[in-house]
Amino acid sequence: MTDNTDNHVNTIRWADDDGVVVLTLDDPTQAVNTMNASYLASMEAAVARLEILVAEQAVRGVILTSGKATFFAGGDLNDLVAARPEDAQHLTEFVTSAKAQLRRLERLGIPVVAAINGSALGGGYEIALACHHRVLLDSGSVRVGLPEVTLGLLPGGGGVVRAVRLLGLDKALDKLLLAGTAYRPAAALELGLVDRVVDDEAALLPAALEWVAANPEAKQPWDSGTAIPGGTAYDPVVEASLAIRTGALRAKYRGAPMPASAAILSAAVESTQVDVDSALAVETRYFVDVATGLVSSNIVQGTFFDLQTVRSGASRPDGFAPHRAQTVAVLGAGLMGAGIALSSAASGMKVLLKDIDLTAAQRGKSYAEKALAKDVVKGRRSQEDADAVLARIHPTADVADLAGADLVIEAVFEDPTLKAKVFGEILDVVAPDALLTSNTSTLPISELAQGVNRPEDFIGLHFFSPVERMDLVEIIVGAETSDATLAKAFDVVRQLGKTPIVVGDGRGFFTSRVILSRLLEAAAMLGEGVSPASIEQASLQAGYPTGTLALLDDLTLTLPAKIYEQFRAEGGADWVDHPGAAILTEMIEDAGRPSRAAGGGFYEYVDGRRTRLWPGLAERFTPSEPVADLGVLVDRLMFSEALDTARCLESGLLRSTADANVGSILGIGFPRWTGGAAQFVAGYPGGVSAFVDRARELAVIHGSRFDPPASLVTSPQEKAHA
Repeated sequence: MTDNTDNHVNTIRWADDDGVVVLTLDDPTQAVNTMNASYLASMEAAVARLEILVAEQAVRGVILTSGKATFFAGGDLNDLVAARPEDAQHLTEFVTSAKAQLRRLERLGIPVVAAINGSALGGGYEIALACHHRVLLDSGSVRVGLPEVTLGLLPGGGGVVRAVRLLGLDKALDKLLLAGTAYRPAAALELGLVDRVVDDEAALLPAALEWVAANPEAKQPWDSGTAIPGGTAYDPVVEASLAIRTGALRAKYRGAPMPASAAILSAAVESTQVDVDSALAVETRYFVDVATGLVSSNIVQGTFFDLQTVRSGASRPDGFAPHRAQTVAVLGAGLMGAGIALSSAASGMKVLLKDIDLTAAQRGKSYAEKALAKDVVKGRRSQEDADAVLARIHPTADVADLAGADLVIEAVFEDPTLKAKVFGEILDVVAPDALLTSNTSTLPISELAQGVNRPEDFIGLHFFSPVERMDLVEIIVGAETSDATLAKAFDVVRQLGKTPIVVGDGRGFFTSRVILSRLLEAAAMLGEGVSPASIEQASLQAGYPTGTLALLDDLTLTLPAKIYEQFRAEGGADWVDHPGAAILTEMIEDAGRPSRAAGGGFYEYVDGRRTRLWPGLAERFTPSEPVADLGVLVDRLMFSEALDTARCLESGLLRSTADANVGSILGIGFPRWTGGAAQFVAGYPGGVSAFVDRARELAVIHGSRFDPPASLVTSPQEKAHA
């Protein structure tokens, strides 16, 4: 029997002749199932129909499954990214209705089983939690979890409440709610997120039917009087662990505005102190508060929608067939070359790793061998897989061995003459239509292209170190680079499993140029007498992953100083010196402290380990004191990068705000809570005009480098002023 009651939960059919109903979630208007208005209406109809059947004793069990490859994708992020405080009442009503339906489902008085045939993340797993039993398909693509925290949200469909009552407070927080991890089937089973795993999709329904037959009076543990595993927040042991966890959470974010984690912790703790239905209401209040805030909207925009836009190929030229490289010649087996070789081999390419002599090339392969061994130890890949990846890397010092390579990635030192030399040696050996790429962080691609006889096939690929762990690749388009070459390069980066942003051929490109503005600003603060400890604290409070002075040491002060001098040489008569540049020069030339690698910079080091800020800073620069308002320093650091990003967009060096946001988060560690450097401007409290006003305030005090570009102002008069 089939009963098509609506347009979302579109089938209610008997799975056998003995009264088990199968609800198939299948939104006909979307590629995936989401918790939208259509879902709400159709689930209401389905649950109401089930209640009638139960009352008539015409049904003995329910199985939920999906008509999509993914079981259920969760909440509709298009709605959530647009949610604002004025939407709080509507969102509260929606969430309350969705939860009420799931409560009615789990309290039907008959067994309810989730037959999970694809990934169940976020709202999808929350639906599964409302079932009495969860059977999961064991497939390589299937994941289970509550990743909302990674989007600046918290589970709002009962996930916090049910996870805590299923797993216990500590386990739910550490493994699921605060971690945001998406688990493979075996791990999900081990953690207790699901109850059974089957190898074949055809086995899902029989497994579910078997459990229904064996458990005719199934109830949720929280509706059966079962205590929360490990106890409630009133228990002394739990209370003590919560104090530690709260401190750890504060230390993790260091004052950066990341409200979701704190809200999850609060909702989880409070949920143990009341009954289930009250706990669900508590969860709703926290969810709505976070979901209608700017931080969650920023994060969803920058880390979900913009990331999807970038990876889907918005910056890839149309009209070119998909390209896949087979054999890559990696020129240079140093740290970058070895990482590129490892990433290439892991993607399935044959790798010809060339260096000046065979010993150097073999060292590059040894780097890959050690990295793969660590992956095996940590369970990230099997030994068999590691051996296969390593076998694809072929060290060589002989140019002839590069014959037929259809991709070249040059990764030698940042020396135009050397780069031209290595390309000159291989051009007649590799495939005549090979894609020619240079890994460079600052050198203009158009100038490097002059060293090859096929400049239209030449393009920049700026990898980040360590290559095998860093997701971003900056694709730099030269003056003569063809669209076909850009399309190929984009496909190669995706083949490597990395995220490509496309930028123009300006000095420093995007990431090196924009991060330079923050590095110089931090140095300028030091020269003004700002305490170096305050600079570092402001960096962390802003949400940067490390202190800016510490980052300068890691990069080596000579690199940003060199890039700055290149900008200065090109600046012309209107050039205005940045006060931070003089501080870098003094540290390098007068103090003799250029980097961590050299043994000292802004910090002191013992055996390469950072110990403390160098005491000599107080003697060499203006006597400093801690700053009363770190917010001013936070603004200077963040506005310096955001304004330079706006200039890159205005000039066309960046092609889209999506590239700007993704590149700034993945490439230069711009605070994640902002959604990226461009989204920081768009999502600034009060709007872009408020951002412009604050930039002008900073410009009055600290200089014209904070003047907003014309693209950010609205009226013709303001544009003229800018």
